[in-house]
Amino acid sequence: MRFVIAAFLLPSLATSAIALDVVFPDCDAPPTLDPSPRLPENVSWVDPRLRGGRMLDVVGSLRTGEPLNVIISGQSHPDVLSHVGFIAYARTIGFSNECLGLHMGLVQLADLGDGIGLRGEQLLVRQTFRRHIPFWGTTCWESFAGGNHFRAWKQNGTLANTGAWFLAVSAEESGSKHHAIIPDGYNIGRDLLVSRAVAEDNEEWKASVDWVQGLMEPGSKGINHRIPVDGLVAVLTVRKRNEDEKKPWRSLWTLLRFLLPFLPL
Repeated sequence: MRFVIAAFLLPSLATSAIALDVVFPDCDAPPTLDPSPRLPENVSWVDPRLRGGRMLDVVGSLRTGEPLNVIISGQSHPDVLSHVGFIAYARTIGFSNECLGLHMGLVQLADLGDGIGLRGEQLLVRQTFRRHIPFWGTTCWESFAGGNHFRAWKQNGTLANTGAWFLAVSAEESGSKHHAIIPDGYNIGRDLLVSRAVAEDNEEWKASVDWVQGLMEPGSKGINHRIPVDGLVAVLTVRKRNEDEKKPWRSLWTLLRFLLPFLPL
């Protein structure tokens, strides 16, 4: 009789664990979800696999893809969740549009399980090198020498209209090596982006990060270039800084720049 009771209790316990930790032991067979488009209020993001999508994009064929290893939570500031606002935010953490607005390479596809199905990347931004090369504050140097970059898709279909951004982040080689992903480049690229997002030197924005496991299988199965991943996804919630959180020296410098033209030489 004890075993019968345990058999009835285990499913409810498993459901509670999933709700709290968002961990699915079998990544190829996630639990099913009611297909109704209605979601609970304040949902930050929805696991694409629950409604037919996946946590890999599509590169060339349906067999391989790059991991969607960063999520910008739907609880982030509305400016960050807009298309133009997200590009502006990306610039504050060291990314910008492609060099001269030119795109090279294949357009990758992703299905976020929101009812839209496979669609092309909505953004592709690359690392800037303003701090190292003052007159190359664009992404042209990254296109030449390699660095960090990401593609992004917004989860806003009728089945999961969370507004969250799903990012495929990776660090790549130089143009001479055809921008191939560096060894461990998916984990490295993700970690570099997260480190910039949570850094305290961003005067406008602050971000918190939650690390979620179980959304993708660790290893290299189905991963583009057979580069293994650790299976972790970084979920960032981005908010504006309050005025009292901004560094006082920044305000002083702003004042000095305003007064400089009026000062006697």
